[in-house]
Amino acid sequence: MEKKVKSSGGRIRVGLVEDNASLRKIFGDWLRNAQGIEFIKAFPDAESAVGHVGELDCDVILVDINLPGMNGIEFVKRMKPELPQTQFMMVTVYEDTERIFEALASGASGYLLKQTTCDELVAAIREISVGGAPMTTNIARKVVKSFQRQPTTDPAYSLSPRESEILDLLVEGYLYKEIATKLGVSEPTVCTFVRRIYDKLHVRSRSQAIAMRLKQRSG
Repeated sequence: MEKKVKSSGGRIRVGLVEDNASLRKIFGDWLRNAQGIEFIKAFPDAESAVGHVGELDCDVILVDINLPGMNGIEFVKRMKPELPQTQFMMVTVYEDTERIFEALASGASGYLLKQTTCDELVAAIREISVGGAPMTTNIARKVVKSFQRQPTTDPAYSLSPRESEILDLLVEGYLYKEIATKLGVSEPTVCTFVRRIYDKLHVRSRSQAIAMRLKQRSG
């Protein structure tokens, strides 16, 4: 069953890794003033964030992709095993399909473009904190476009019809309890199917499973 992130006094703890000083200030101001959010710390690059991992006790970390030195995708790939309960959300100017796949495969659970508004950013943080996978609208369109393509046939990724149906619902952003309601089964049953899906795809997280599905459909 998916775990909700922990919070401090009911607030979602948020960190930021962004090299643009103006955006760091803008996002920082937004988050400090957002109800239900506790802004923890901002870092100008991945290396300084890694060097202060003890200060990254966050529920959600917003990460730019095009960071100097270690890029954002490499940062998430490195930090996700160390911070398994933390949700990473990419906030970037890039919207090409390959970077979306790479970010999801690295362990990110959300993907927003930097022209997002304050309300959209805060809503996405709240969504990702309860197991969602928020994406900017035009990013979601790219995901749906890839999702609609015919999957490649690979026996290594052969799923049962029910497993395939559940994975497709995960790609569309459904939570476990919503999948259970939609399919008329219990939430523990959905969890069992998801574990089987992970085993067959050789992945360890929802975001990696989604990335694998999208790569199959774009192949």
